[in-house]
Amino acid sequence: MHPLQCILRVQRSLRWEPLTSVSWLLFKTCKAHSTLPSTACPSPGQQEDRVHKDFSSRLATGPTFQHFLRASAPQEKPSSPEAEDPPPYLTVDELLGRQRKVYLETYGCQMNVNDTEIAWSILQKSGYLRTSNLQEADVILLVTCSIREKAEQTIWNRLHQLKALKTKRSRSRVPLRIGILGCMAERLKEEILNREKMVDLLAGPDAYRDLPRLLAVAESGQQAANVLLSLEETYADVMPVQTSPSATSAFVSIMRGCDNMCSYCIVPFTRGRERSRPVASILEEVRKLSEQGLKEVTLLGQNVNSFRDNSEIQFNSAVSTNLSRGFTTNYKTKQGGLRFSHLLDQVSRVDPEMRIRFTSPHPKDFPDEVLQLIHERGNICKQIHLPAQSGSSRVLDAMRRGYSREAYVELVHHIRESIPGVSLSSDFIAGFCGETEEDHLQTVSLLREVQYNMGFLFAYSMRQKTRAYHRLKDDVPEEVKLRRLEELITVFREEASKANGTCVGSTQLVLVEGPSKRSATDLCGRNDGNLKVIFPDAEMEDTANPGLRVRAQPGDYVLVKITSASSQTLKGHVLCRTTLKDSLAHC
Repeated sequence: MHPLQCILRVQRSLRWEPLTSVSWLLFKTCKAHSTLPSTACPSPGQQEDRVHKDFSSRLATGPTFQHFLRASAPQEKPSSPEAEDPPPYLTVDELLGRQRKVYLETYGCQMNVNDTEIAWSILQKSGYLRTSNLQEADVILLVTCSIREKAEQTIWNRLHQLKALKTKRSRSRVPLRIGILGCMAERLKEEILNREKMVDLLAGPDAYRDLPRLLAVAESGQQAANVLLSLEETYADVMPVQTSPSATSAFVSIMRGCDNMCSYCIVPFTRGRERSRPVASILEEVRKLSEQGLKEVTLLGQNVNSFRDNSEIQFNSAVSTNLSRGFTTNYKTKQGGLRFSHLLDQVSRVDPEMRIRFTSPHPKDFPDEVLQLIHERGNICKQIHLPAQSGSSRVLDAMRRGYSREAYVELVHHIRESIPGVSLSSDFIAGFCGETEEDHLQTVSLLREVQYNMGFLFAYSMRQKTRAYHRLKDDVPEEVKLRRLEELITVFREEASKANGTCVGSTQLVLVEGPSKRSATDLCGRNDGNLKVIFPDAEMEDTANPGLRVRAQPGDYVLVKITSASSQTLKGHVLCRTTLKDSLAHC
């Protein structure tokens, strides 16, 4: 039996277990001991046919089974993505991009934005070029999301559009290659390759280092995929390339995966188990962003505040995780490691003029030391995302969230007592399995009781592999879900307008992002609470240079007097340009 056939047969019987690192790798190969048929060649000519024959012969002699299935023991990672030796069936030259142009499209959460920057960093070092023009691209990569069915349908629709572009590709040009990256690649695997024959490669969230090899295989006319779920991969040694040169802020990934196993959530199955990046590598990235002049970083993770760095042995003492009062977990208490409060403290010390945010947290991981640090440190934003998901204790139990409505409300009060003036945002799901009208009304009442400044509300979408898919029934009719969602949105907007209305008359520190999308004469930025602030583009005093009149530029801190508020936006007039440190005396 050919080695690749052996791999495929064994891989189908494997399941991902917490004690092993198992990869799912698939190569849609032609018969390995014969030459590729002429229809598989991307362009005519005897020279290219010889290349394909050579590739097939090398593929026939490797790789071995062990090449793809690694032992569960931690492997020492190369110091850089390109330091690893090429696989036996590829040459170093075949792994190079040879200035082929890559077009990247990002869908879904901010983690995917960061993943796009990581993927591009790896491809750039392999000799690929970046293009923003779809028509001139040689490679199109879609960084995808699987959190809801609608997100996946968007990708299917996009693939149908790209199919026409690929079909019309001129024979005189390099064949167009299309790849699916991220969560959808991991979740759907064979379905994408079988349903969309025009997809050339798949790369899961932990397989971006493998992109040069996958593209090299795709260049031979074959489909290739790697959706390995790793227990170690954090891309700690890969410095993301900022995709927007004019940006004033950046996202810094500090951990990957999630262990919470909420019954509705696909994330543990598409992004794997929790693992945290070493503190030292995070601080190095933040320092570089500060040197580049960025004024705000957002620490990023699926469960960002459960960060636990075990890379430094001296900190791996048997000190257990300290949860918020009244909260439990679906996993055993974790011991040792440098925790989120330590990281937050260290990151905030890098640059006192750089704002620090973090998302997305879980309510269970807000011990007092984290709240106290947010209160005391001037450059840590007084804004907390506190996903509730439901206002019904019965539904929260079915969701396996680890808390009751009462515990959640108590935490809200504790946070507001600990951090005066804190801005709160939340997530809510309408129409989860078994949700009754009474459950829905309890969620409505929670929205009214808390008065969030921002909210993200969605109708429930059943996901395969989740606990809800296997054990619960998606029994709320679609029209009921949408009606309940609309009611939640209406109530949220009413209460957010009231909450944001308390800012009217106050002076807010705003980090300028650029021109307003709706008015060429206005500028836009965000305040400490992450609310959008609109103000006229006018001359103002510069507090660092008395008597000097300036106009605000992206990356400037300005003080804005708020004159009106809505559920999503604050408006006002600008007072002066300032610094984060000096502004603390005015706000």
